[in-house]
This record gives sequence, structure tokens and C-alpha cells, in this order.
Amino acid sequence: MKNSTKFFLGIFLASLLIAGVASNYASSQPDGLEKVAQDIGFGDSAKKPVNGDSLLADYGVKGVENSRLSTGAAGVIGVIATGTIASGFFFLIRRKAGEQK
Repeated sequence: MKNSTKFFLGIFLASLLIAGVASNYASSQPDGLEKVAQDIGFGDSAKKPVNGDSLLADYGVKGVENSRLSTGAAGVIGVIATGTIASGFFFLIRRKAGEQK
């Protein structure tokens, strides 16, 4: 196994660990947009998001009753999805660059 492969695999595993565990310790305070909406006074007039009933809505996995497990699973799913999409793009870019030589 090449050093770069070991490096990226290590980063990926560390990301999974952080997303699965540390996400439960994130602040429960409103994020920036929600805070501004509350401060200005239009937070209560917000409509429900179109994807509010989706599988990963509201920083959790729908159907998982344990909130810690739900949040951790959502983080892990996000890391896997992001890693898969990024790897696909990098593969396509590398392939295109190889064809141009």
C-alpha cells in the first residue's frame, strides 16, 4: 500500500471517528442564521423546510430514537457521502488529466 493511500485512509477513518463521536458534543445553541433570525425577530415566521421530513433532517437519522446514536450516524453518513462524491470527482479529474498527456 502506497504512503498516500495510507494517509488518505487514515484521514478518512479519523473523520469517521470525529463525525460519529464528536458531533454529539457540538453546541446546542442556534447556528448563525438562526441566531440572526431570532435577534432580528423573524425566526418565528420561518416556514418548514421542503426537505424537513427527509432521512437526515435536523442533524439526525429519521427513525433512530436514541439522539446520540442518531446524531453520530448522521455524521458518519455525511462523511461517507462526502468522501464518495469527492473521490469520484478526483478520479474523473485524474483520468481527464491522464488523457491529455
